[in-house]
Amino acid sequence: MFGFKNTHNYRAVEMNQMNPLCASKNLLKKFSASFNPTLLAITLLFSPSSAQKKCQLPEKKIEVGANQVGQYLPLLHAKRIGIVANQTSVIFKNKDHNKSLHLVDSLLKLEIDIAKIFTPEHGFRGRSDASEFVPSSTDQKTGLPLVSLYGAHKKPTAAQLRSLNLIIFDIQDVGVRFYTYLSTLHYVMEACAENDLPLLILDRPNPNGHYIDGPVLSNPYKSFVGMHPVPVVYGMTLGEYAKMINGEGWLKNGITCDLRVIPLKNYTHQSAYSLPIRPSPNLPNSTAVNLYPSLGFFEGTSINAGRGTEYQFQRYGAPDFPKNAFYYTPRPNFGSKSPKHNGKKCYGVSLKASPRQNKINLSWLVDAFEKTPDKNVFFGSTFTQHAGNERLQKQIEKGMSARDIENSWKKDLVSFQKIRRKYLLYK
Repeated sequence: MFGFKNTHNYRAVEMNQMNPLCASKNLLKKFSASFNPTLLAITLLFSPSSAQKKCQLPEKKIEVGANQVGQYLPLLHAKRIGIVANQTSVIFKNKDHNKSLHLVDSLLKLEIDIAKIFTPEHGFRGRSDASEFVPSSTDQKTGLPLVSLYGAHKKPTAAQLRSLNLIIFDIQDVGVRFYTYLSTLHYVMEACAENDLPLLILDRPNPNGHYIDGPVLSNPYKSFVGMHPVPVVYGMTLGEYAKMINGEGWLKNGITCDLRVIPLKNYTHQSAYSLPIRPSPNLPNSTAVNLYPSLGFFEGTSINAGRGTEYQFQRYGAPDFPKNAFYYTPRPNFGSKSPKHNGKKCYGVSLKASPRQNKINLSWLVDAFEKTPDKNVFFGSTFTQHAGNERLQKQIEKGMSARDIENSWKKDLVSFQKIRRKYLLYK
């Protein structure tokens, strides 16, 4: 087995190209003939203001880890590979990122031995509802077994890993603690560590990587929608976050995973990045992705946050809100077979024209609480899991302003930034 052990200086190791000695020249020649990856262009989420335009640097192109095939292909030769992937696991074929090839298809064309695919919440094709059970099955296109990590097991078993030599993790994250791909990463790392398997992460940009905000999770409230003591928005790519999981000893019994990251090129945490592929059914566009850290709290309340419409996480409302000019009626659709307040007219607030957020806007949650006549039904049983503590609910129930609540997070955010800084790969 070709492992990645004894790479204590993660930054030096990961930022250099990998050793190509184990690569077959024929494989590399075949790769060159069959596919010529180009750099992925940054697409700005929103047009900058005139003041920003004056000082804006020339646009740079981001190259995702998956596109840097020359760096990781040598590591895959003569190995049986497992891939943790979904619909976002693609190689981009042009700078406009409107042509792509799935990573699995690409590697199969290069005669890499893909043994099985592990799938997170929403499944391999990204079509299952939130929290919907995802069964293991077979991929109709490739014939490969699909092993669900959002079904009977959220962690790969020893039997499922026994025949493998290496795991690749390539999934687009959105940089929010209660987005469950982060928890899948944790369990995959833990399973790799327990079964002496190296893990290769192909890094991708974090569309919410430009800020850090929100309450930090308290350990008593750990769950699959929050496993680590980090704020709701943590400002790291999955590659950086995986290093932090290792470095902070967050895996079971403090074990560490044999980890290597193929880092992004031309990326900083301030890079504005619009996801070219919907990362999950209810994040259809850049506005939804940007508002998700703020509106995701509604998942643990009685409020509908746009599920059952075409503007998921771009509006919020409820039937018992005061009647106003804006209303909508949630109905079953792609990503939401049974939305909150299905078939009922919801009065509320539209946020589809909101400017790009650089912080969590808690005023929307406070506003919804104030508009709910029966305060006893507002908070659901999962709200504390999304918040990561009981404090936020109590603060809102006491009538604290959004600003005062947000200020109460500052001390914990400063402490987290000191931890975060140790594991950053990008400026």
